Amino acid sequence: MGVLSKISPQKAALSTAVGIAIYVVYKTNASKKQLKTGSEVKVFVHGATEKKERAAVDGVFFRRMGKILGILLPSWFSHEVWYLVLVAISLMCRTYADVWMIQNGTAIESAIIGRNMELFKKHLFKFMWAMPIISVVNNCLKYGLNELKLRFRTRLSNHLYEKYLRGFTYYKMSNLDNRISNPDQLLTTDVDRFCESVAELYSNLSKPILDVIIYTVKLTEGIGAQGPAVMLGYLAFSGMVLTRLRRPIGKLTVIEQKLEGEYRYVNSRLITNSEEVAFYQGNKKEKTIILATFKKLVNHLRYFIFFRLQMGFVDNIIAKYFATVIGYLVVSRPFLNLANPKYDSSSHSERLEDYYKSGRMLVRMAEAIGRIVLAGREMTRLAGFTARITELIQVLDDLNRGKYQRTMVTSNNHKVDDKPTVEFKPGSGKMVFQDYIIKFDKVPLVTPNGDVLVKELNFEVKSGVNVLVCGPNGSGKSSLFRILGELWPLFGGTMTKPEKGKLFYVPQRPYMTVGTLRDQIIYPDSVEEQKRNRVSDEMLEDILKKVQLGYILEREKGWESVQDWMDVLSGGEKQRVAMARLFYHKPQFAILDECTSAVSMDVEGYIYQHCREVGITLFTVSHRKSLWTHHEYYLMLDGRGNYEFKKITEDTTEFGS
Repeated sequence: MGVLSKISPQKAALSTAVGIAIYVVYKTNASKKQLKTGSEVKVFVHGATEKKERAAVDGVFFRRMGKILGILLPSWFSHEVWYLVLVAISLMCRTYADVWMIQNGTAIESAIIGRNMELFKKHLFKFMWAMPIISVVNNCLKYGLNELKLRFRTRLSNHLYEKYLRGFTYYKMSNLDNRISNPDQLLTTDVDRFCESVAELYSNLSKPILDVIIYTVKLTEGIGAQGPAVMLGYLAFSGMVLTRLRRPIGKLTVIEQKLEGEYRYVNSRLITNSEEVAFYQGNKKEKTIILATFKKLVNHLRYFIFFRLQMGFVDNIIAKYFATVIGYLVVSRPFLNLANPKYDSSSHSERLEDYYKSGRMLVRMAEAIGRIVLAGREMTRLAGFTARITELIQVLDDLNRGKYQRTMVTSNNHKVDDKPTVEFKPGSGKMVFQDYIIKFDKVPLVTPNGDVLVKELNFEVKSGVNVLVCGPNGSGKSSLFRILGELWPLFGGTMTKPEKGKLFYVPQRPYMTVGTLRDQIIYPDSVEEQKRNRVSDEMLEDILKKVQLGYILEREKGWESVQDWMDVLSGGEKQRVAMARLFYHKPQFAILDECTSAVSMDVEGYIYQHCREVGITLFTVSHRKSLWTHHEYYLMLDGRGNYEFKKITEDTTEFGS
């Protein structure tokens, strides 16, 4: 503030700050929220009808929040509660510090105007003495809010990952249930934004409410109760009007997020499939797809900008100019009231001091009420995240209970194929765990879509009897193994098999984990589990030699070498690493799904021979005729609902070739 000696138009303009403060607070916070929500939460459902989730501040929202808060605040004595208390105390101290700063600052300016050196020094030294304390309060508040957000995110993430990585839930969410198309986005970005929004809302609601109470009391003492009452009434009215007019922003933001997600999705597809697109020379087609998606986003953003232009005009009228008029009326009322005895005998400087003190407090109260009004939008944003997090928790709970939902997209006048379908009711079959045997007794082979590939499967395989599984694409070979691996549910019959850890699957494209060379061989075991199993490094090296990878230990400079193994290893080396894993785990049964296609025939023969020596019974999917000699039975699926399970003879081997 400048040195002022009398009330001038520049001083009178302080009352205008009441309206401007409301407007500035609204615009600043609105801009921040738009930046935060504009491109973070993305949903893209490809080939399915998108379910519209209502996100509103209503009873449903508060029930959802109650459930999630039960996760974030597990007990009254948890660390999170203590940080809530720290933030609350810091907010109270900050509000009282603001009031003190207004009073002390006004006293300093009054001393300057009154040319009172003693009072000036006194209040200036008070300000200098209070600066470190106010700084400590402000930084304690920031620390408490940041730590609270981080602890909320830790609690919620741990809770969700406990459900998501329980059993095969992560697989079922992507393959058996299509209610959530992007769990990665929910588990990372949405959880972070939700926790940030909860922490900010706690601060942005509690402090303004406390500010309004304190400033109302102080203003009532200075200019009477009518002034704050009028200001509260107008701001409440204008807040309701603006909130009503801003309702479309929520819907427009959701659409923006969806279109941003689609735009990012088509770009990531090109990166993921760049080699295939390059072979097809599909750059022009991909350019058309990407630019068309980008055009949809740009058109929506342009419409959004125009809507904000219209809202800006209304905001100026309601939140700025009319608020300025109300500010003038409220601040000037006690001073222009000639019947007010308080100012009859007061000096010019005393009236000036009261005017500035009241004006500043009114500005602060207006800012506080503006933040409370804006909290409505913040709660609407939080309601969107709450709906998505609640849906994720619900789906995870359903999947862990064996309940799935899948939206099917079919044409009204065209049937995809002539396969019979059944209603998707998993869990109607029976599973029996028994060592050294795999038996299917009247088990239907059914896909998650409800397609019946085989009406009933009946066969039995005991340990030591290798089986070759063959048939055309789409006949059900992979479906058989998914049911056997408990990835897909049983629709009927009885399946007898060893427990999960005694059945090992080796895919055609081996998965290389993040970590050391040792981690690639013992996956999914840890080093501690390797030691508990009493497998030494010498034994691991011997396993590498059995799959003709002995050289890799020297080439990669030891077991603790860390590389991007998907790029460092060739296709054949990755397949042999997968076979080394099989030898390390030594399961009772193993499923080999075209897993030696990049391995030479002599190495492949040695691998099959070693499996027989260590007692690993194999189910093999392969088109190599040389493999028929390593199996005793074959399971032929014809793709039309029929199958054969027979012993391999010389005639069968010739048929296989």
